[in-house]
Amino acid sequence: MSVLQVPYDSGHFGRRMGRGPLHLAERGLLDGLAQEGHEAELVPVRLPEGFFAEVGAAAEIHRRVAEAAAAARAQGRFPLVLTGNCNTALGIVAGLGPEPTAVVWLDAHGDFNTPDTSLSGFFDGMAVSALTGGAWRGVTGTLPGFHPVAERNVVLIGVRDLDPEERRRLEASEAVWVHPDVLREKGVEGALGGPLDEISWREPRAYLHVDLDVLDPEEAKINVFSVPGGLTVDEVIQTAGAVGRRFEIAAATLSAYDPDHDSEDRGLRAAERIAKAILAAARLVTAL
Repeated sequence: MSVLQVPYDSGHFGRRMGRGPLHLAERGLLDGLAQEGHEAELVPVRLPEGFFAEVGAAAEIHRRVAEAAAAARAQGRFPLVLTGNCNTALGIVAGLGPEPTAVVWLDAHGDFNTPDTSLSGFFDGMAVSALTGGAWRGVTGTLPGFHPVAERNVVLIGVRDLDPEERRRLEASEAVWVHPDVLREKGVEGALGGPLDEISWREPRAYLHVDLDVLDPEEAKINVFSVPGGLTVDEVIQTAGAVGRRFEIAAATLSAYDPDHDSEDRGLRAAERIAKAILAAARLVTAL
């Protein structure tokens, strides 16, 4: 596999959540994966020198991630992306090529804002809207190979912290939203089996996105945006398995880890467990 290291938060190198991809590599994530039998090459993705506005920096990162993801796939390698910001998903999906791709998105936040609904202007909070063609179409139109993902092929899992207008947009969309309470009530398979089955009949491959703040802070405090009511590590691992039983997982991401909020290394350990589970799940369809 190719581990794409994208250590940026809002265009800033190694700051806040941008430290996470550096910290994970420094603390032995790739070594841990190698112990599981995975051949992992680290592929640093870096901005060139110069000044970039936040959205301009994101767009350039998307282009570089798309190239790296496409190169990994061409070499028969699985792209696993470590990134500070969730909007890196735009580059990953572009790099997967024109074949339609379902998206399974685990996150505490919906990332379903637009520039008109966002209360913060944080570009990362618009990632799924941009991915599905609902925002920033001018920017995504400059990204070679990018095609919007149909809302009906998106499953949002663990989302619980939404701006008011963002919530209205999400509820009016065709995306499937599985709240943590529903997952706890029905169990992973009971809550996700139906939606994943329906989508996999249309689209046999998926991109799996794990913003680590989908975890409950009692499991691990991931970043400044962590909020209560999230998933356990085991629930995330079971979700990866449920996806892998139904789809070819074409690429996956771990995002938004800020080691400054992880003094006990619980987030670090959770990230390694989840990464191993994703790689195991990515083999399931082929194995079956």
